[in-house]
Amino acid sequence: MKKLLYATGNKYKIESMKKRLEGMDIEIISPNELNINIKVNENGKTVTENAMIKAQACYKIAKIPTIAGDTALYIKDFEKQPGTHVRRVNGKELNDDEMIKYYSNLVKEYGGKLTAKWVYGMVIYDGKEPKEYSWSKSHFYFVDKPCEKRNTGYPLDSMSIMPECNKYFVDLTEEDRNRNTKNYKEDDVIDFIVNNCSK
Repeated sequence: MKKLLYATGNKYKIESMKKRLEGMDIEIISPNELNINIKVNENGKTVTENAMIKAQACYKIAKIPTIAGDTALYIKDFEKQPGTHVRRVNGKELNDDEMIKYYSNLVKEYGGKLTAKWVYGMVIYDGKEPKEYSWSKSHFYFVDKPCEKRNTGYPLDSMSIMPECNKYFVDLTEEDRNRNTKNYKEDDVIDFIVNNCSK
């Protein structure tokens, strides 16, 4: 079985990745399992640059193929975009509750509803030529009144609404999520990982 280190401290992302790769002959390993505890300076200008920084930092220690990802948030008609600094606001790393409070207040300042989209980047690094993949989903709406439900590790799902079904992300069914695939398919992400994971 191929071993792939997932360069993230978010246990919910690790569990999600393990589930998505079930039956694929790939074993996802967390940095915690290898006693890797490093803080990298994610100063890249794009999601793939930040993913590369994380992947290379963990590979340097573990010496096994490493996958890393990053996300960026873009809000329509905003002059200063959150971009890759979704959690880092004014030099501070926000926790889940702080993120909901900050972005709810931001949306409220702009009338209670904003159009936004997520851009994703992923890198696999094995000490040789890095493999990169990026994608985005259809736009969604930010609203200033969060749902009481929470997706742990994904706080902004509580204030994001999918236009196609007018539901909060935290309330989406699998069928609902499949509608939000304008520029990619879930299988494409899995294929990228499987096809580029070294033995």
